[in-house]
Amino acid sequence: MSDRLTSLDASFLYLEQATTSMHVGSVMVFEPPDRKGGNSFDYERLVRIVESRIGAIPRFRQKVVDVPGRIANPVWVDDENFDMGYHVRRAGLPRPGSDEQLQDFVSRVQPRKLDRTRPLWEVYLVEGLKGGRFAVVTKTHYALIDGVNALDIAHVIVDSIKGDEDLEVAPPWEPHRSPSPAELVTGAVVDAVRRPTQVVDLVRGGLNDAVKLGLGALESAGAVIGAVARTAARPAPDSPLNAEIGSARRWVMIGTDLDDYRAVRKRLARGAYAEDVTINDVVLATIAGGFRTWLLGRGEAVGTKSVVRAMVPVSIYGDDPAGMYANQVMACVVNLPVGEPGASMRLHQIAFSMRQQMEGGQAVGATSLANLAGFAPPTLHALGARLGSAMSRRVYNVMITNVPGPQSPLYAGDARMLSTYPVMPLARGQALAIGITSYNGGVYFGLNADREAMPDVDDLGNSIVESLAELKSGREG
Repeated sequence: MSDRLTSLDASFLYLEQATTSMHVGSVMVFEPPDRKGGNSFDYERLVRIVESRIGAIPRFRQKVVDVPGRIANPVWVDDENFDMGYHVRRAGLPRPGSDEQLQDFVSRVQPRKLDRTRPLWEVYLVEGLKGGRFAVVTKTHYALIDGVNALDIAHVIVDSIKGDEDLEVAPPWEPHRSPSPAELVTGAVVDAVRRPTQVVDLVRGGLNDAVKLGLGALESAGAVIGAVARTAARPAPDSPLNAEIGSARRWVMIGTDLDDYRAVRKRLARGAYAEDVTINDVVLATIAGGFRTWLLGRGEAVGTKSVVRAMVPVSIYGDDPAGMYANQVMACVVNLPVGEPGASMRLHQIAFSMRQQMEGGQAVGATSLANLAGFAPPTLHALGARLGSAMSRRVYNVMITNVPGPQSPLYAGDARMLSTYPVMPLARGQALAIGITSYNGGVYFGLNADREAMPDVDDLGNSIVESLAELKSGREG
């Protein structure tokens, strides 16, 4: 019998709109492999890596099929016409192959919806980057990523072991026959008898589905609102970060050094609050300083009490993240004090707020957020990205996900990954989403913004870099 989508995963399909695609992405940049001995990396090699590894994850060859009349949630069925060449694609940048050209490519490709008639993932090999580098750009739909049956497609491509000589030849794949409409209905009836509490009564029509699912999320939404009420007395402040968004995007990548964040924390070790400051707090303070400079540069009114409210799903790890995965995730709602001119004071205020929520039980657990259409525990950034948009405009101004990555090199074949940048989707009413990944001594930001609402997202990126330098130097104001 075909596996049925959970109500949460089905909601990602029903709530998807032209302006809010429900998939998460990544941009991995690689150095060219050593060509001695004929080593190289090309499209055929990428296909071979993907083919050899998705065999153990059936979801990557399955598509979503609706039950007639929507009397039950959709089901996963094998794609009898699965075409690897459709999902793994090849693109090239014109000379000079700059990072800016790669950013433009990602801005065009990432917002496009995934084809619902096929498995919900895509991979692009982007060649022609300056210095012989290449990039692998991925897209994976939330409905596909559940952390059990499937992970983000990016995790299939990279490995901690250099080379791919140990790759097994993918055995011929023989899909199961797709169920007929009558069989889909029969399966739904059987499931209703066996598991009546899991049957979801979905009305026809996308708008009605959205309303139905939105009402079903009220209980979990109450937990989020409760956390916000404890964090601030008022709803999220008005901000240019909240706007009606279109389908076009701008995407900016920023690379920084993990040692700089460690240096900031080490400098503060001489202060009274050193034991309370984490690397994650330093990252958030860096962003707060970037927002302050960006807002002032825009001519926005920034008073001493001005804040930007951020929803921060936090992966819990030590001060020096070293593992690929985190065991625990908490979502905090924190006011970034953009009105505070002192960089160190911004950091201490953020550290205090985060500590209160993490230790005082005010952070919202991932389980509580799971029933909101948009937050459940898949792999890392998708875990943070699956946060619903129904109430986001009232709850927070921006989402910031900070995920620990491995502090040792990863490889695609013989090619070493130099950097990796998240591409977080925008929720309704959110003009910006920030994803951050630490990897092999670097901290990498991906800023995804609405093209019309935030044409100056590059300026924000530069301001974040300047903010880190300010924190490291100890300059104030």
